[in-house]
Amino acid sequence: MRSFLALAAVATVIGAASPAGTTASATVFNPNPVQQLGDQNLADDKDADSPGFAAAYRQVTLTGLDGSGTLTGRYVRVKSSTGKAATADGGAFPAYHRDSDQFEQVMAYHWVTRAQDYLQSLGFGSTLRPVNQRQIEARINQFGGDNSFFRPDKANITLGKGGVDDGEDAEVIVHEYGHSVQDGQVTGFGTNLESGSIGEAFGDYLAVAVTSWAAGAPTLTDEACVADWDSVSYSSAPHCLRRLDGTKHYPQDVVGEVHADGEIWSRALYDIRAALGDRKASTLIIDAQFDFTKDTSFRAAAQATVAAAQRLYGASAASAATKAFTDRGLL
Repeated sequence: MRSFLALAAVATVIGAASPAGTTASATVFNPNPVQQLGDQNLADDKDADSPGFAAAYRQVTLTGLDGSGTLTGRYVRVKSSTGKAATADGGAFPAYHRDSDQFEQVMAYHWVTRAQDYLQSLGFGSTLRPVNQRQIEARINQFGGDNSFFRPDKANITLGKGGVDDGEDAEVIVHEYGHSVQDGQVTGFGTNLESGSIGEAFGDYLAVAVTSWAAGAPTLTDEACVADWDSVSYSSAPHCLRRLDGTKHYPQDVVGEVHADGEIWSRALYDIRAALGDRKASTLIIDAQFDFTKDTSFRAAAQATVAAAQRLYGASAASAATKAFTDRGLL
């Protein structure tokens, strides 16, 4: 996909305790075959399941299912208008591969659930305020373009099927869930350029944080590279949709496009994570978002994040956050 859709009026664009419900085994990419195999030459080839993908499939346990045998659970229900719906038999979904639409359905269920597991592993919902603990709908293969988006008016994620189908890359799925997270914290978040850029940046940050937490930090690819697999359709090797470790600086590098400008904010978040570690950084970054407004500026959001660092972890954490934002020209 070339970019994630961000339409202000229509779309904005996990070791924790599992949600209550039943479980079932299933097959997924963990998180995507480029990261897992370190193979920059993998090609979509119209969803063909070639032998090159065999080592990337992983069996996982889906949690929080409602017991209906479908991909419906506490935090997500999956809907697809193409192909047959994935169904479980005797506590197991068939070992779908990427040449089946059902594979993306399973991917969407698993990775949205893992993203919510990650949030709860940080304490959101126990020691901290709950974050996005609602059921959303994940719509698979219902948009023909190479794009995906979150619609706050319907609380759903749509995963496109242009190029590499977006549902095959966990980082695309979690990126879109990031928009749902922010909308759950601040209704309608992302109504102008800077708040929209923060939204895209947070989606990228959450995608990397969740997949590294759930699958282990990539050792065969660069962790800061977002959506290594999805981006093979439109980038040269090494494939990246965007990066978390860019050198952009505010205001010199602002171009007026939310995905590009978001790389300023995501670098600051990534630097906070490098300084404080994943758990502290993600906790304060997410907690701060409760204090954002839907049209927040970079500066106001940075100030709120520094305040959250001080409140949760004290002066040294606040100093690290301040430095990260100052280095990007945001404070």
